[in-house]
Amino acid sequence: MSRLRFTSLRLRLVVVFGLVALTAAVSASGIAYWLNREAVLTRTQDAVLRDFQQEMQNRAGALPVHPTQDELQRTAGQMASSSQRFSVLLVGQDPDGKTVYGSSDGLSAFALDDVPRSLRTAVDKQQKLTDSNKSAYHLYWQRVVEHGTPYLVAGTRLIGGGPTGYMMKSLEPEAKDLNSLAWSLGIATGLALIGSALLAQAAATTVLKPVHRLGVAARRLGEGKLDTRLRVSGTDELADLSRTFNDAAEALEKRVDDMAARDDASRRFVADMSHELRTPLTAITAVTEILEEELEAESGSMDPMIEPAVRLVVSETRRLNDLVENLMEVTRFDAGTARLVLDDVDIADQITACIDARAWLDAVELDAERGIHASLDPRRLDVILANLIGNALKHGGSPVRVSVRMDEEGGELVVAVRDHGPGIPEDVLPHVFDRFYKASASRPRSEGSGLGLSIATENARIHGGSITAANSPEGGAVFTLRLPRDASTLTEPGKDAADGGVADAAEAGEKDA
Repeated sequence: MSRLRFTSLRLRLVVVFGLVALTAAVSASGIAYWLNREAVLTRTQDAVLRDFQQEMQNRAGALPVHPTQDELQRTAGQMASSSQRFSVLLVGQDPDGKTVYGSSDGLSAFALDDVPRSLRTAVDKQQKLTDSNKSAYHLYWQRVVEHGTPYLVAGTRLIGGGPTGYMMKSLEPEAKDLNSLAWSLGIATGLALIGSALLAQAAATTVLKPVHRLGVAARRLGEGKLDTRLRVSGTDELADLSRTFNDAAEALEKRVDDMAARDDASRRFVADMSHELRTPLTAITAVTEILEEELEAESGSMDPMIEPAVRLVVSETRRLNDLVENLMEVTRFDAGTARLVLDDVDIADQITACIDARAWLDAVELDAERGIHASLDPRRLDVILANLIGNALKHGGSPVRVSVRMDEEGGELVVAVRDHGPGIPEDVLPHVFDRFYKASASRPRSEGSGLGLSIATENARIHGGSITAANSPEGGAVFTLRLPRDASTLTEPGKDAADGGVADAAEAGEKDA
């Protein structure tokens, strides 16, 4: 039935075929019925009128000009016994000038009242004699229906004087024949309609099968099966369409392969570059740590003139180190090598540990009941929380409120991080999780890398969860983290995650908006 939905091409083809066939069959049947009806009625009518006219000439013409009622009655009976078997009514005047009647069915059967008045008027009217009209009286006829039965009624007068004769012939046998013909034509029309529907179905199947195959191939292509091709046969328009589809699929497959190759090369470049940068960064970091110790020493051995430069080197080295670590983490996600190491985690304890490790206890309000456990990767959860909370503190403003609840309907863990800042502009909201995106062009060299929220989103996604950003009606931005209660169905327990990650998530927590 899905193939025959109202908007389907198959149903429209069947309906069009059916309407055309119905119109043709009804027209042909109507014409055939009308022609046969006229032929049957005309043939019967001519035979009856010819026989009646002959009987009037032979039998009624033999009567005296003023016959008696008995003579009329006897002659009417003789006339009715002809081969056509019609009823006869003779009307005349006896020698006394009295109007007398003679009926073949008796005096109470066929009477003058059964003859239409217009017919009687036409029969009694004397015509003018002309070159084209040689007779003063003519034979007239009319079809009437009495009690649902059709009749042929005719009348004429004898030329030169004598009785007037009327005839009535039942056309019921002919009507039955015509009804049978109408039923036959109706059945033929129905069969033609059914045949046209079957023919339309067969034609639709023949025409739509390639279209259906094209639709299936297009769906497979949309699902990423770029090697999908159609079998081409014939030289019609559908074959041309199939060839065009194959050419388009081949071009698309080639382009996707090229893009995938470039993407792989780009990821390898980022991974190799990040790996190569780690060795010199390790040495530079060690030197900057020594310089930082000199800055913090009370001896004042650092020249005040170079102290700002040293502090800048220390800060930028730390920022560069965090950027390399973030790039390596992003590369793992892109390559699909990131894995979960699951453990049973008390969510309240995990959030408290994350806040305490970064000395945010005074700036963060925690609304979380203890005893809410989930099977998650603690390190990656810490990365997510550190990015969201650090992002809120840096760009939203204190106090930052972290609330935890369980969504009983979906069986999900919901962590909401809300700040009391100005919120996120509406044009920025769709881009807050994009890599390297920064809403403010005035701070392109801020401490963050623009990767923090992107990494947090990837860590949530690998758990089977998600992060959304919105503005609170009461002011400020709200980041909502949703994670499944048990992520063990999404990974293989015991597989170690790739080394690396975000060394200091608070530093990598650049708010993209």
